[in-house]
Amino acid sequence: MPALSPAAMAVSDAELTTLFEGSWRERRTAAWLAAVSRRDHFRERLGALLVESEVCCAGGAYCVALASFGTARDADLLAAYLDRYLRRPDLAYDQPTAMGVLAYIDSFLHGDGARPCFRSGSSVSPRTVMISVWGEGIFLMTSGQCCARCCRSRCLAGRRCAGGS
Repeated sequence: MPALSPAAMAVSDAELTTLFEGSWRERRTAAWLAAVSRRDHFRERLGALLVESEVCCAGGAYCVALASFGTARDADLLAAYLDRYLRRPDLAYDQPTAMGVLAYIDSFLHGDGARPCFRSGSSVSPRTVMISVWGEGIFLMTSGQCCARCCRSRCLAGRRCAGGS
C-alpha cells in the first residue's frame, strides 16, 4: 500500500473532479485518492456528495475521506448527513458508517458530536430523537460502535498510505 500515496499524488485535481462526477466506482476511487493524498480542499465536495447520496457504494469512501482530514468541519459534515438520513428510516444508506466515522473523529478531537447518535431516550438533537423513533436504536448503536472500530482501521490504513502516523 505505500505505493498508493505517490500514485494518489500523481492524479491532478481536475482528474479527481472528473472522477467525482462519474458513477459509484469513480467516486469511490476519487474519495480514497483524496484521502490518501490529503486533499482536504475537496472536503465540501465530499460532504455534499455524502448528503446527496446519488449513487450507491460510495458513501463509505466519502466518510473515510472526511475522517482522514479529521477536523471539526469534517465532523460537522458527517453530523449534517446524519441529521438528514436518520430522519429517513426508509433510506438505509451509510448511517452506521457515518456514525462510526464521527465517533472516530470525536476520539481524537475530544468532541462529542457522535454522542447523540449512540444515546436514545433524550431529545438532545434530531439524531437522538430519530434513533428513538426509528425503533432500531439497538441495531444502530451496535452497528455504529462496531463501525467505529472498522472505520478507525480504514482511516489509519489511509494515513499510513499517505505517509502519516
